Formats: sequence, C-alpha cells, structure tokens
Amino acid sequence: MKNKKITLLIFILVVIVQFYVPLQMIFDQEDIMKTGTEFKFQTAPIDPYDPFRGKYITLFFKEREITVQNNHKWRSGETVFATLTTDKNGFAKVRSISKIRPKNNESYIKTKISLGYPNSKIIIDFPFNRYYLNEDIAQKAEKIYQEFSIKKKNETYALVSVKNGEAVLKDVRINEVSIKDLASKK
Repeated sequence: MKNKKITLLIFILVVIVQFYVPLQMIFDQEDIMKTGTEFKFQTAPIDPYDPFRGKYITLFFKEREITVQNNHKWRSGETVFATLTTDKNGFAKVRSISKIRPKNNESYIKTKISLGYPNSKIIIDFPFNRYYLNEDIAQKAEKIYQEFSIKKKNETYALVSVKNGEAVLKDVRINEVSIKDLASKK
C-alpha cells in the first residue's frame, strides 16, 4: 500500500513537471513579446533556391558582420552578448559585443559567433533566423519573400522583441506590411 502511494505521488510530480516546463517556456516567450523592446532587423537578400525549408522562412540579416578589436580573443561557436541600438532609419544595429552579460538597462541579445576573420571582423548568428508559418500560407509567403528580398527597393525586416538577452521573432514585414497579410491576400 505504501509503495502504491509513493508511486502515485511520483507519477503526479512527473505530470506536473511535464506541464510546468513547456508552459513556463510559453509564458516567458509571451512576456518578451509583450514587454520587450522591439527592434527591426533588416534582412539581406537570400539564395533564391534555398530560402524555405518546411514551414519556415530562413532569414539572413545585414547586421551580422561586426568589426571588433583584437580578433584573436573571439572563437567560432562562442557565446557572446550583442548590445543593440537603432540607426537613423529605425533599424537595429549591433553597437558592441562582449563575453560578459551587460549589467545596465541596455537592450542586448545572447548569441553565438559564427565565424571570425583575420581583419578584425566576426560574424554572429542571430537566434531568430527562422520564421515559422501556418502551412496554408507557407508556399505563398515563400514566393513573396523571395520576390521582395531580392529587389533592392523593398524594405524587408524582421520585427523582434528583446528582453534580458532573449529575443522573440514577432513578424517579418515587407514595406511595413506583415508577410502573413501579404500571403493571405494572394
């Protein structure tokens, strides 16, 4: 009888943990989206033959390459903190990177170094390079994103909320219109 109670108690605890963990992840993401600082990350032209895999668009960003002092201390795969600012057009720019989490109230994201060059430049990987879509509009959105991102005159960007080093991709926009809305109209 005692073993059954212990087994039941352990089972209940496991069930609670299994619900708690994903719910906490969802709540954290929602909190970032609601209370985080929004940044517009300008996207770069993409390879027209491979932008879409499954139900998401692969995003490439113009602001990936960073000039640094003493390139020797940065290694590929290393976790860094990128402090953000906005330019005169309202797009996100990486002001600086550090191996230490910023302690002030600046907006920053936790990211990784993708590649380092000998000429004091590194490339960082943003943690929000995939935009997932409903499969009903995914194919339309793929074509729209390909068309608009290749043309220089269009303004394509990812709208991202940032809070305490975490980032959530909220939307992909083309000329201030959500790609979801554009795909739904076609």
